[in-house]
Amino acid sequence: MNRLIEFMKRNFKVLLAVLFLSVGLFAFKGVFKSPNDPEKDKMLLELLTFVIERGHYDPAAMDDNFSKGIYKDYIEALDPSKRFFIQSDIDEFAKYETQLDDQIKNKDLAFFDLTYDRLMKRISESKGFYKDILAKPFDYNVKEEFNTNYEKLPYAKNTDELKEKWRKQIKLSTLSSLTDKLKMQEDLKNGVKSDDKSKEKAFEKKADEKPEAPKSFEQLEKETRESSLKSLNEYFDFINDLDRNDWFSVYVNAVATRFDPHTNYFPPDEKERFDVSMSGKLEGIGARLQKKNDYTEISELISGGPAWRGKELEAGDIILKVAQGNQEPVDVGGMHLDDVVKKIKGPKGTEVRLTVKKVDGTIKIISIIRDIVEIEETYAKSSVVERNGVKYGIIYLPKFYIDFENNDSRDAGKDVAQEVERLKNEGVQGIVMDLRDNGGGSLKTVVDIAGLFIEEGPVVQIKSAGRKKEVLYDRDKRIQWDGPLVVMQNSFSASASEIFAAAMQDYRRGIVIGSKQSYGKGTVQNVIDLNQFVRGSNVGDLGALKTTTQKFYRITGGSTQLEGVSSDVAIPDRYSYLKMGERDIDNAMPWDKIDPSEFKFWDKQSNFDAAIDNSKKRIAENPKFKLIDENAQWIDQRNKESVYNLNIDQFKAEQKAIEEKAKKYKSIADYKNSLEFKSLSYEQEAMKTDSSLKEKRERWHESLSKDIYVEEALNVLDDLQPKNAGKKVVTKIKKEPIKS
Repeated sequence: MNRLIEFMKRNFKVLLAVLFLSVGLFAFKGVFKSPNDPEKDKMLLELLTFVIERGHYDPAAMDDNFSKGIYKDYIEALDPSKRFFIQSDIDEFAKYETQLDDQIKNKDLAFFDLTYDRLMKRISESKGFYKDILAKPFDYNVKEEFNTNYEKLPYAKNTDELKEKWRKQIKLSTLSSLTDKLKMQEDLKNGVKSDDKSKEKAFEKKADEKPEAPKSFEQLEKETRESSLKSLNEYFDFINDLDRNDWFSVYVNAVATRFDPHTNYFPPDEKERFDVSMSGKLEGIGARLQKKNDYTEISELISGGPAWRGKELEAGDIILKVAQGNQEPVDVGGMHLDDVVKKIKGPKGTEVRLTVKKVDGTIKIISIIRDIVEIEETYAKSSVVERNGVKYGIIYLPKFYIDFENNDSRDAGKDVAQEVERLKNEGVQGIVMDLRDNGGGSLKTVVDIAGLFIEEGPVVQIKSAGRKKEVLYDRDKRIQWDGPLVVMQNSFSASASEIFAAAMQDYRRGIVIGSKQSYGKGTVQNVIDLNQFVRGSNVGDLGALKTTTQKFYRITGGSTQLEGVSSDVAIPDRYSYLKMGERDIDNAMPWDKIDPSEFKFWDKQSNFDAAIDNSKKRIAENPKFKLIDENAQWIDQRNKESVYNLNIDQFKAEQKAIEEKAKKYKSIADYKNSLEFKSLSYEQEAMKTDSSLKEKRERWHESLSKDIYVEEALNVLDDLQPKNAGKKVVTKIKKEPIKS
């Protein structure tokens, strides 16, 4: 998820002033024999904790509890699937569980050295495990199970038990591939097309070719083992390329993230990648990835990118395999995140096929043609729609963007102001501000955009460590839009999005609808180059630190941290019951409250409460929303299930049952409202000569026409119209049969 990183220059200068003052009294001098000199590691740890303790908003006490947190996070990071260490290793490591705070203070690397040496030994042993396991066919008729809930499973008692765990884990992977191959072959034989678009393409391609002789079960079984062997060979080749510095970075990050989840250490290579991501230059499929246990999870889709356009990949999907076009897929379970990214990225126009586990437990192959994510598609855009004789406008803002180095470049504040003016010229009677999946951005642009809808007053309060609160105001009395306003959010709306939604809610300026609550990130980070604090030669690049320096608060005084912004009208979605917010992270900073600012409620919307009540009634009575809520509960239930049968007949039966159950909810994706969304007049002229723009807007308008949430936002705008003041307006619901 795109995190809020606000480079507010005056705040950054204050932070640096404090740090430089400290460094003046405590200079770091580095002269090392080699880049892998342990003395460099000791200095990096010392420098990191020194900078965090003086620059962090509320640094945690480095005590035994802090030490336990480091220990837990670090061991999990080294071996998330518990397939390297055995219980005797953990017993030996455990004596350091409460000593790491003291070791850090004393520049003692005994714990790291012990775990690093043991990990290298266990990795070397594991190479023999998988090669032996894959050397002979699996017996899929045996009745046995494998539990993938690694977090709660114990470590293997000995190497024999560990090898058995490897066998079952590999067998599950090959079994999944084998059943896919068998089903594909059966479908081709029977002329049955799949619901899966990627499989359907393969079907059509093969249908035009001379039919291949069906392969035997033994041939397909052998293919899956060969594919798994190739994947694991590549995985261990990658691990062999990692050096001591790479593993030490894991340890350093375990220390950094215990201060809070958004405080991170960037080794030199990652710092470079972070700089690229902040520049907005994105290529590939247009998705952000993160590690989840031993797997890679889609954390966010980049607006305008190939994955976003395809509408098949979603946040929360787990990537199981990656294939280059129609080549054999490679299992990426257990791979380092960087290695997975390398496999997914590739030249524009080439195809990558991702085998993913959806949040509902179904397995799907998704074909994506790589492309360059155009920056234009990350900017604000608007559309108009007419219903019941009234015209409305929708502004979609994917992030609160700004270029601090160039005042003449585009920023979200200027662009949204322009879109509002264009919508006014179109004669709209209400505006929907769509902030769904907006991960944040610039605080300055939030204030600028909020100021378009209020006369003047505070927008957000900011608190830095040891300093009085600062209030950011809209001081321009001009109101660009004084008509009905609805703000859309979801559980992935974070940081700057939450500030805007909270301000509109607190002023009673707009009605907030969407997920029960937003993400809940109420902190600000700054990135600090660690090299500036070190004197000496042969030091090398030490990387950078992103640390939390401020918290922001609503104008009513409450923080958005953890709690996020509760929607005025909560609408069920498929993520309703999943733990995906800031509040679900064990060491997230706490919620708190400061004094409120003085402000005046918006008093020009007399039917505000009635519109909220009407919306709640519609949602409660809408069969489609009831189905969405039922689907969300099923997804939550599926997410908690972790035991898989390794008997092929039972495995097939379980997968078929999941697919059959998922069909009940297919109508959710097939939903279509009766609304027609159009581009604004100026854009319609531009589209006459710009076919690319025309294609993009048509694609967006098509997605809006299938969006039940946008439809409800427009219902709310209807209720907010002056003609409906004091009335109980209930929009008729389009009744559809629910398939069971």
